[in-house]
Amino acid sequence: MAVETHVLDDDCATITGWGRTAPTLARVRRPRGPSEAADAVRSSGARGAIARGLGRAYGDAAQNAGGTVLDMTGLDRILALDPTAGIVVCEAGVGLHRLTEALLPLGWVVPVAPATRYVTVGGAIGADVHGTNHPASGSFGCHVTALELLTADGTVRTLAPGTPLFDATTGGMGLTGVILTATLRLLPVETSLMTVDTERAPGLDETMARLAAADRRYGHSVARIDLLARGAATGRAVLTHGDHTSYDALPRRHRARRAPLALRPALLPAPPPYVPGGILGRTAAGLLEELRYRGTPRARTGALQPLTAFLHPHDGVPRYRNRTPARAWSVPRAGSVPYQFVVPYGQEEVLRKVVRLIADRRCAAPGAVLQRFGAGGPGPLSFPLPGWTLALDLPAALPGLGTFLDTLDEQVAEAGGRVFLARDSRVRPETLAAMYPRLGEFRALRAALDPRSAFTSDLSRRLDL
Repeated sequence: MAVETHVLDDDCATITGWGRTAPTLARVRRPRGPSEAADAVRSSGARGAIARGLGRAYGDAAQNAGGTVLDMTGLDRILALDPTAGIVVCEAGVGLHRLTEALLPLGWVVPVAPATRYVTVGGAIGADVHGTNHPASGSFGCHVTALELLTADGTVRTLAPGTPLFDATTGGMGLTGVILTATLRLLPVETSLMTVDTERAPGLDETMARLAAADRRYGHSVARIDLLARGAATGRAVLTHGDHTSYDALPRRHRARRAPLALRPALLPAPPPYVPGGILGRTAAGLLEELRYRGTPRARTGALQPLTAFLHPHDGVPRYRNRTPARAWSVPRAGSVPYQFVVPYGQEEVLRKVVRLIADRRCAAPGAVLQRFGAGGPGPLSFPLPGWTLALDLPAALPGLGTFLDTLDEQVAEAGGRVFLARDSRVRPETLAAMYPRLGEFRALRAALDPRSAFTSDLSRRLDL
């Protein structure tokens, strides 16, 4: 993930995750091909190396204190495209933004898109990212048909789905090796628009019921949940559902009929400058949530929205975007701690309890989203499992935040759930072992594949991965 850095000498830099937590110093290498990547790994020394793309992991997954970080954005070529079959082969440093620009005019998109398209293909595989269409389409790794992986012994291995090393690499946070290329199966589209329905739900039970019903009606669904509301309004939300718009569904005189596949980015205003560090206080956050909820119609159907604005809401705010592919702006800004978990279906009471606990703490957590997951991926560290996932940012200055999050972790683990490693910077190793029951399998594979721990990160050291 491209490095947001302060260069100290020719090859050393201070590196952070997207959440700007725990910056560490590492040697930065920017390989231009497999041989340079192999050389960088061989010369990385006792602290090892980790690959990094566009810096969208919130925590310490792409940091390596005292070791080497491989900035993979130099491997950014689209190698082959079959526009008939919908297959693309690309290097791991290609960003989803570039793929969108190249593929959309041809009538194709990647099937799974996270909230920002400023992530690399390698990063998307390493974190096995998900989108708002997970029940229908699964996670990113489900659409990778082959990849090339540089392993610790300097070998470049071609991997296929269903093999242990391929599965461990999807969601493996870069710890099995350096992804060099990937072959992706694409999704055909007729326009660059989404048909969007919006509705309000007055409380958490209604929010959950409407999200469950949406699985049968829409490809994409997400609820933006108000975590400051209490009482009967606890868990109230604005729900957004969408599907790709067909050409025939466009209004007769709509301008998109002349250029149906044109890329149409949409920008939203930046947060007001008088909000310190971009972090809202409780009163301001409560007012914002109230205005958002009351300002949304009870039900609105058939709105047309640019595909990129719907799939990648973070990219509509200038501070969320990259100025250049080589520089990732940190989001959220310093002052908040990202947290995302999933609990299985049948454990809805745990979700209700967590939401009530957050609401009772009066945490300013604007922008929290709730959605549903379908079947999980085969990777032992892949995050999704069939259930409910809640993603939010909590104020770092919240009194007792560490203890509070530990309490939430324990409840999530007891329910058979887990936290998302790509958003984590503080979960305890013993709690992680309870959350990921196949962790031993992953450790054993790594020990056999990489006995000297050539691939290491701050996250792997912290959690003994």
